[in-house]
Amino acid sequence: MDEVKIAIVGMGIGKPNAIALDANQRGRVVALCDLDENRMAELAKNLKSPVKTYTDYKSVCQATDVDAIFVGTPNQWHVPVGLEAVRHGKHILVTKPLADSEVAARRLVDEAEEIGVVNMMSLGHRFGDSCQHLGQLVKDGYFGDLYYAKARSFRRNGIPIWRGKDQLRLNFIQSGGGAFRDMGVHVLDASWWLLGTPKPIYALGAAGAKFGPRGLGYNGSTPNPEIVEQFNTDDYGTGFIVFEGGVSIQIESFWAAHRPNEVQIEIFGTEAGAKTNPLTIYRNSGGQPEDLTPEVEKQTLSFERVAEHFISCILDGKTCQAPLQQGLEVQRMMEAILNSAETRQPIDLSNQDV
Repeated sequence: MDEVKIAIVGMGIGKPNAIALDANQRGRVVALCDLDENRMAELAKNLKSPVKTYTDYKSVCQATDVDAIFVGTPNQWHVPVGLEAVRHGKHILVTKPLADSEVAARRLVDEAEEIGVVNMMSLGHRFGDSCQHLGQLVKDGYFGDLYYAKARSFRRNGIPIWRGKDQLRLNFIQSGGGAFRDMGVHVLDASWWLLGTPKPIYALGAAGAKFGPRGLGYNGSTPNPEIVEQFNTDDYGTGFIVFEGGVSIQIESFWAAHRPNEVQIEIFGTEAGAKTNPLTIYRNSGGQPEDLTPEVEKQTLSFERVAEHFISCILDGKTCQAPLQQGLEVQRMMEAILNSAETRQPIDLSNQDV
């Protein structure tokens, strides 16, 4: 095989991933799957060759002319689509989060690994320029011992809103969706990865819905009352995770808040610290504080970097740097934070084997 033939399931986050996968010299999108045929037709205009279209994910997963599946559906459908794909020998690339529950995520990881297909998370933040630059510095020991990270993702009015035929996306504001699974997972994954993916010991969280059920904080005009009535998840979540060796992360994720939009990750080490936006490094030089603002050459967009790595894993046997196994560990931490918020008790993660 010298080219990976890929199908895209889900036209939301599927669009930038499809364009990146199709732009790769060794990748080609050959099929699209969505309930909305107009969305597929629109995406198809941006691809380099004609594609087949499907409205049934099982059919595209069974297609003999498809090597790999990108899963970009609402959270509750990641595992059903992923399982159908791997059971038919397809490599899979899954958008965050891995699933809507730890149990479902574990089922997909187990089957993908048993069957032996390439399985990878599509993580725009982890594969972004700033995180990749800092990740290399971490590998080089630049920061000394990293002991703490603080990550946040804020929207001022950012609760997703959908209209028309796209009712399936209501899943995002119902149980299994929410701000933390939508946004918090990004900064949780990236900060955990920068710290070296340590083993979690316990998590403490708080979450709730202060805007969505009141019809406030939506991205766009206020939705119809029948939409608001179905809001049944968090529109904000915060958490604190302690890892082996005393390393810890603080996470904040808000779909709506009275403050500016912001995505930020900060890491703290014994020799230096840093933040991602804008990329800044803090250290002492000659006994004096020194702030550095490195200019990172934008060689590729994050989705293009994801696409290149996924295709290289399939064609070249490269070791995957973001396997579903890591997505499962992030899922465990995320669910622990949300469970802690519900029970108002810390959640022990130390005795759970991934």
